Formats: sequence, C-alpha cells, structure tokens
Amino acid sequence: MRRFPDPRLTGLGTGLFCGAVMLLLGYLDGLLFGASLTVYGVLFLPVCALTALWVREGDLLTAPVVVPIAFAAGLLPVADDGGGFSGHLMGLVTALATEAGWLYGGTLIAGLVVLVRRGRLVARRAAARRR
Repeated sequence: MRRFPDPRLTGLGTGLFCGAVMLLLGYLDGLLFGASLTVYGVLFLPVCALTALWVREGDLLTAPVVVPIAFAAGLLPVADDGGGFSGHLMGLVTALATEAGWLYGGTLIAGLVVLVRRGRLVARRAAARRR
C-alpha cells in the first residue's frame, strides 16, 4: 500500500501556507466568480482543515490563530473597492462583518481538528508512559 507524504509545517510555515493559499484563492475567486464572497467562504473551510492537519504537534495552537488572519488577507482582492484607500478599507470591513459566519466556521473546524490531534497526542504519550 502506498503512503502519502505527511507534511508538517511549523507555526510560521502554517501562517505563510494559509495566508498564501487564501490570497491566491481570493484572486482566483475575483477572476473566475466575480468576487463572490460565498465561493470564497466555501473555499476557506477546506483550507482551515488542511492547515490544522499539516501543523506540527508542537505548534498545534497556531492553526486556530492563523486562519482568521489568512481569511482577512484573502479578502483583500475580493472585497468591494469603493475607490481609494478608505473605500477599499470600508469594503474589507463590510466583507469581514457580513462573512463572519464563514470565518467562525473555519476557525471552529481548525480548532476541532487541533483538539482531536492534541487529544490523540496526549493519549499516545500516556500509553507510552504506562509501558
């Protein structure tokens, strides 16, 4: 049976991975779907799960922290551009407010995956001590 690679990212690598992927998905969403915030939110959920799965065991707590930052970074190309810096900033704030459900959902997914991985790590260490 063939094994798939088991990548493990550091805390910094997790932030860079998640931020870069969300920024890329934001640009692709703008090009292909006309900056649909719903499409962006749906694409955010699997990125959160992958981020939480690929982080090293020692850096597990970074995954639920970096996914909201990456969500905001990826919104930059998707948010409405009202003209100028202040218009773009208002579009970003509005998008963050209206799409908070996706943000909370993705953060919850990352948090749950991290909790399960942490629980398995603690159980594995306890079993090793008993031996």
